[in-house]
Amino acid sequence: MDKIVALCKRRGFIFQNSEIYGGQNGFWDYGPLGTELKRNVRDSWYHDMVSAHNELIAPQGAPSSYQMVGVETALIMNPQVWKCSGHYDLFHDMMVDCKATKSRYRLDQMRVRSVSFEGQTVKQDETDVELATVMVTSTAEDFHDDLTSEALRAFGQKKKYADKLQWHGEATTLDQIDVAEFVNVVAPGAQKAGTLTAPREFNLMMKTIIGALGTDDDAAFLRPETAQGIFVNFKNVVDSSRVKLPFGICQVGKSFRNEITPRNFTFRSREFEQMEIEFFCRPDESTGWYTYWRDRRYQWYLGLGVSQDRLILRDHHAEELAHYSVGTADIEYAFPFLDEGEFGELEGIAHRGDFDLRSHMEGKLTKNAAGELEVELNEHGKPKHRGSGKDLTYFDDQAKERFLPHVIEPSAGADRATLAFICEAYHEDKQPDEKGEMQERVVMKFHPRLAPVKAAVFPLIKKEGMPEKAAEIFGALKAAGLSCQFDQQGAIGRRYRRQDEIGTPYCITVDGDTMTDGTVTIRDRDSLKQERISIDKVVEEVTSRLNAS
Repeated sequence: MDKIVALCKRRGFIFQNSEIYGGQNGFWDYGPLGTELKRNVRDSWYHDMVSAHNELIAPQGAPSSYQMVGVETALIMNPQVWKCSGHYDLFHDMMVDCKATKSRYRLDQMRVRSVSFEGQTVKQDETDVELATVMVTSTAEDFHDDLTSEALRAFGQKKKYADKLQWHGEATTLDQIDVAEFVNVVAPGAQKAGTLTAPREFNLMMKTIIGALGTDDDAAFLRPETAQGIFVNFKNVVDSSRVKLPFGICQVGKSFRNEITPRNFTFRSREFEQMEIEFFCRPDESTGWYTYWRDRRYQWYLGLGVSQDRLILRDHHAEELAHYSVGTADIEYAFPFLDEGEFGELEGIAHRGDFDLRSHMEGKLTKNAAGELEVELNEHGKPKHRGSGKDLTYFDDQAKERFLPHVIEPSAGADRATLAFICEAYHEDKQPDEKGEMQERVVMKFHPRLAPVKAAVFPLIKKEGMPEKAAEIFGALKAAGLSCQFDQQGAIGRRYRRQDEIGTPYCITVDGDTMTDGTVTIRDRDSLKQERISIDKVVEEVTSRLNAS
């Protein structure tokens, strides 16, 4: 993973936000190539899900034909939206603070394991009791090594004595430890045990102020998800367009969550982009649509080059389901920062029933003893958070009936998808240079649709009219709307390797033969095959190869 992160910075894919000031944890900036890559991910998603969708025919596996439309909603919404959706009350993580280091941790992200070192003790905070056995902690990706380092630090021992540590039990997470045992826990960087506070809830929504006065009445939140903007506009879309059930409303946009411990590069950050569909259908057809979208979204990643060996479709167990969920499946990818055999979530597909439309119509819902959703009441017997009171039902003019549609929600992270495509594309091999000597090569094998640069144009040498002819070809490719680079610096082999490292699928070289027979060499990134083609067919050939991929 370190090599991938280094390449992302070196080649301009992803930069640390505010790096010249020491960075801002949980926020990332996309460089020139990263911007193109992420835009291609978003555009591919929107093209495949919306723009290229034919509403007159039923796609393979779909129960029927359907319509798709898009919206773009604001980052800030009326706070009542988040109260009715449940985010205001329920969007919390359990966290602890370290009194010694002033650091904050999420319980389920903090690894812990009991350890001792013969003849050595660790003092307990406040009481100064000597503890022979303590629980050391780690929030590192490679927590096994980090737990060892933390244990040696806690007992005041050097690295060479690591084999003398006596471990007890297996590593677990802090949320599995009884709070009474926190007095024996050594937080990362702490000198004593027992410096962690009792767990408390931490609201993940980012609070902001609207207006100049800055009073509590001006409080608002940056949206933690894009879905609610779709739900509150459901009636507007139905009334202003000609959509009929079943149909989907799509949105690509930024969301914000106040993650306690952002980690794993861009995998978990405080600002991220979602590609989300809310698909509305008849209740009696919802199971079939859930199956369709579950399978459709899984195949989308495979179609863009993700290996089936590194991608799984995992159905949630009953105990994992949210209170509103009828069924949920996650598409997960084997990110290289995870342990062998572990997968991280790329996308969730949820069968949400009528929970969302009903919540915004009636008020915040909760599940009663019978397992049914009902409006949550306050101590006065009134709705805890009242809904809009607007009628969000759908009238089927053919069946002559009115009902609340069910919702299927495929929700993908644009940043996570981009990261997965970067990880999947990264390869190392050895290829011969222009002298026939084997050289180490890093090649980003992006699917051509996603590649930030589609083609590069090289004049073999900077004379004999080659730069001018190469410039003509470059201009023709750019005029065709293709992202290209022009490079005449260094040996041709070195230029090839530069393009391989950023994932350019095709390189076009203008050489001596070009000036006599009007042909150029086109090189394929993956096969390394080189072919001669006519200059006047370069744009057609590159476009054809891209469209065929």
